[in-house]
Amino acid sequence: MKRGTIILISGIAVVGILIAMFASSYNGFVSAEEDVDQSYSQIETQLQRRADLIPNLVNTVKGYASHEEAVINDVTEARANLANANTPADQATANDELTGALNRLLVVVENYPDLKANANYQQLMDELAGTENRIAVARKDYNEEVSGYNKKVKQFPGAMIAGMFNFDEKEYFRSSEGAEQPPTVDFGTE
Repeated sequence: MKRGTIILISGIAVVGILIAMFASSYNGFVSAEEDVDQSYSQIETQLQRRADLIPNLVNTVKGYASHEEAVINDVTEARANLANANTPADQATANDELTGALNRLLVVVENYPDLKANANYQQLMDELAGTENRIAVARKDYNEEVSGYNKKVKQFPGAMIAGMFNFDEKEYFRSSEGAEQPPTVDFGTE
């Protein structure tokens, strides 16, 4: 073989390898981004499931605690805020708001032993507890996917491909500031 042919074949092989590496890296980004989106949809699904349970819980409590309207309205408003939240940060804030409102509602329920013994209420609370667990798992899974994706976006050589094709970092699903503090419940009683 001639020297020129060997150089040409070597050049074609190097270009082929580079194209294969480029395509593999690009496809890795597409796959990782889809994993993040799919994982985020699991959070949305569980938040929606939770939001769907709230009206039944509120109506059950209303029957027993009609004079606790402020707390019931807080839960309803917080549920609406969660339904209207679009970004992970907005959903985390609305989720924390709904959690606080539900905690205040549960304090009200403590004053109604008949309600706590109600089978419908117990079933709703069991479903809500299960949903809370699913939300926690979905958030953890989503944040793990985001972590893996963001590492790919930041690390070399992925950072070059990410920059060329606008694969931007994804936002983590975090609790809002102050969410670690339990809500203060004060019904003005002494």
